[in-house]
This record gives sequence, structure tokens and C-alpha cells, in this order.
Amino acid sequence: MILTTCIATPTHHPDPPKQPPQIHPPSTFSPPNNPNKNQTLSLKHKPNSNQTVSWTSSISHHCKNNNFLKAASEFIQMLEAEVEPNHITLITLLSACAHSPSKTSITFGAALHTHAFKHGFAMNDVMVGTALIDMYAKCGKLDYARLVFDQMGVRNLVSWNTMIDGYMKNGDVDDALKLFDKLPVKNVVSWTVVIGGFVKKECYEEALECFREMQLAGVVPDFVTVIAIISACANLGALGLGLWVHRLVMKKEFRDNVKVLNSLIDMYARCGCIELARQVFDGMSQRNLVSWNSIIVGFAVNGLADKALSFFRSMKKEGLEPNGVSYTSALTACSHAGLIDEGLKIFADIKRDHRNSPRIEHYGCLVDLYSRAGRLKEAWDVIKKMPMMPNEVVLGSLLAACRTQGDVELAEKVMKYQVELYPGGDSNYVLFSNIYAAVGKWDGASKVRREMKERGLQKNLAFSSIEIDSGIHKFVSGDKYHEENDYIYSALELLSFELHLYGYVPDFSGKESDVDD
Repeated sequence: MILTTCIATPTHHPDPPKQPPQIHPPSTFSPPNNPNKNQTLSLKHKPNSNQTVSWTSSISHHCKNNNFLKAASEFIQMLEAEVEPNHITLITLLSACAHSPSKTSITFGAALHTHAFKHGFAMNDVMVGTALIDMYAKCGKLDYARLVFDQMGVRNLVSWNTMIDGYMKNGDVDDALKLFDKLPVKNVVSWTVVIGGFVKKECYEEALECFREMQLAGVVPDFVTVIAIISACANLGALGLGLWVHRLVMKKEFRDNVKVLNSLIDMYARCGCIELARQVFDGMSQRNLVSWNSIIVGFAVNGLADKALSFFRSMKKEGLEPNGVSYTSALTACSHAGLIDEGLKIFADIKRDHRNSPRIEHYGCLVDLYSRAGRLKEAWDVIKKMPMMPNEVVLGSLLAACRTQGDVELAEKVMKYQVELYPGGDSNYVLFSNIYAAVGKWDGASKVRREMKERGLQKNLAFSSIEIDSGIHKFVSGDKYHEENDYIYSALELLSFELHLYGYVPDFSGKESDVDD
């Protein structure tokens, strides 16, 4: 498999130990009726299948109720009663450790590994071995996961996929691909693990390339694969490929899968095709809250505030109670349309809703609502009175409005406040510099730039992208290296000429501030 990964240099992994970690369960797991007795995971072989099933059933009940400590304590009591656990007992406990990764769960999971190793489960039982790999991977212990994988006497496809998935979810893309290439037979899960991992790492082009290879290999995607690919298309704005995936969906048994259709709504909305998103929404036989939130967000980000709010009200009439995302979508619509009163009413509704309380994103929407309307003092008051610490995104929203309004004094207050809250933060410095430049205060802009240099900060290059024949082309400002460079700039000159004919006057304020001193 030939893929360009988004990791510049692979993470070095030391050679894993040859024996499982010798860690004993902490005193937390001592059974309450004998807290002072030394606990070990030793076992006297006195098999009793009925007792094993009974103990395992009780342990499973505690695990399903998320009572991990009780399940672990009961396992130790099971050993004290000289009842032999079977592979299901171990798998149940290992799954519980994987479900809630923590220092406590990894300690107990390692003790289970010791037991499984001593009694042959780790190497000879493929299900126990796979559960150990999953537990270590989800707890971030990739070396131990790979140790188990390498020592397994028998592996199946699930074992391979679990190890590859562990690498991908822990950001070790290089080792994941190396193992993937060694996989004798790749099924849909194998491909989906890699594709989904790329999407989560925001390596969307690599995800699409992997999907193309999957198609060439003749492996049929399932709905999980499709959702990951639709997400990649949405983030890249790859409408052509998104349309092709939609046609693929219509031919499959999951054509009515709500999760797939929700992903299509989001993809079309983010690609600017809100009418296609609406068609998908209207054609759904079943809708959930995510469906409604997706279409409301779609209308909001495409500037159709009235439609977004209309669907928000329709959702409530259908009997679906809004959640935090629903309220954020409605507030975003109000912000983009300048509907101050409507936005304040929705924010008041959040405060009255006993199931929801305003979160930082809702306060951020409120700040943006005031900022876009030019009511900067009220936006600043919201930030100062927030019950939680504002993040740099919220502060950046007000700073952007300060630039638009030319309010340098407030911008200085906001930036000073940000430095107090996040002394090591590096956001909004470029924006702050451009605020000075926009009003011609070049000394202030230069001072901010010098401070950025002293702190080792650099402006991240923004880029634009366009899809042509299902291929993604990226551009940065002043790019001269594209193979079609001459044609591109000729087209831009023509577009610029036509814009001038319609009265467009470019705004070069702040341009000089982007040049290093």
C-alpha cells in the first residue's frame, strides 16, 4: 500500500519487553470483608464450570453497569474461592478496562495479562489475545499491545485489525501502515480502520487515496466506510466525489441508514449545495435529532437564517427537544443574519431549559451576535461575565469585530486579557497586528510582529482548494509553482477585470502587516 502519510517522521518505538508487565492489583480491589489480606492473581486449578459461569455472570453485570471497581473486586474474590475463570471472564474484564482507560484500569488490566500469560490464554486463545491488544491500545500502551500481538500463537483478522486500529487511534500512522501492508487478507474492516484513522487525523486526501485503493482491490465498502469518506469529502469540499459516493449509497442496502444520510446532508451543506442537502433531508423515511441539527446548521452557514430558524421551530413542533448543537445552530443563524432580538430570545431559552445550560459555544455565539452587529461593548461584557473562562476562539471573534469597527482601544484590552488567561497562547497575534495596520498604526503592528518573533510564532499559511475531475488542487497566496500557473493567473486577471467593471474596489488595509519586518 503506497500512501503519503501526514506524519513527517515516524515515532520511534523501543523493542517491547518479552514478558508481560508484572503489576499487581492495587489495594482498591481488596474485597471488603478481608481488606488486609495480600491479594494476588494466583490460581489453584479446581475447575467448576457452573461456579465459573455464575461468577462470570455477576462480574459481567457489574461491567455493564460501569461498576469497574466492583467487578475487579469480585474477580479477586472468585480467585480466592478457588474458582477458575475462563476466557469469557477475562475478556469481560479486559473489555471493561478498555472501555474506561485510566491508571487504575491499566494497572488491573496488566495484572489480568500476567494471569492470562501464566495460564496460556494470552498466546493460545485468540479472543483473549485480541482483548489484551484492544485494552493496551485504548490505554495508550502500544508497546505492550504489540508484544501481545507478536506472541500470539494464533491470530485472526480481528487481531490484525485491532492492532492496526490501535496504531491509528494513537497517531502512529507509520506503524499502522507497515502492519496493514503485511496483512495477508484485507477485509472491509481493515480498510475502514485505516480510512477512518486518516479522517480523524485530518489527513483527508490520504483517506480518499486509500478508498480508491480499496475500490481497486475489489473490497465492497460498508456504511462505516462510506460515512468516513463522506466526511473527507465534506472537509475537502470534494463535491464531485461526494456525488459519486451518494450514487454508490443509493445502490446499497444501507441507502436508508440514518447516519449515512445525515453525513450526506452535512457534506452537501458544507460544499455549498444546500438544496441537495434539503433533498436528502426531505427524502428520509426516518429522522433523528442529528438530521434536524445537520440541516439547520446547513442553512445557517449558507446564509439562509430564516430557513434555519424555520426548521428549528419545525423540529420542536415535531416533538424533538433541542440539544446544545440545536441551540448553537439557531444562534449561528441569528448571528449571520443580524437577528439580535431573536438570538437573545434563544439564549434565554437555553437558560430556562433544565436539560441544557449555556456552554462556552453558546456564549461564543452570543459574543459573535453582538460583534457582527457592531455592539462591541455588549460583546465585551458577555466575555467578562461568562461563568467559564473564554477560549481564544471567543476572544478572536471580538477582535475581528474590533478590526472591522477600527476599535483599537478595545482590541488592546481584549488582547491583554487573552495574554493574562493564556500566557503561552499564540492565537490572534496576526489579527491584532492587522488591527493596528488597518488604522495606519504601523508602530503598533511592528511591535506585535516583533513580539511574535521573540515568542517563536509564525503565521500559518492559509490555502484555498478547488476540485477538478475528482482531484483536489491547493493554492496559497502568491503561489507560482502549480503546473498550470500561467492559465490560473490569466483566469484571475480576467475575473479581477470583470469585478472592477461591476464597481468592486479591493481593500488593501492591513496588507503590509503580513510582511515580516
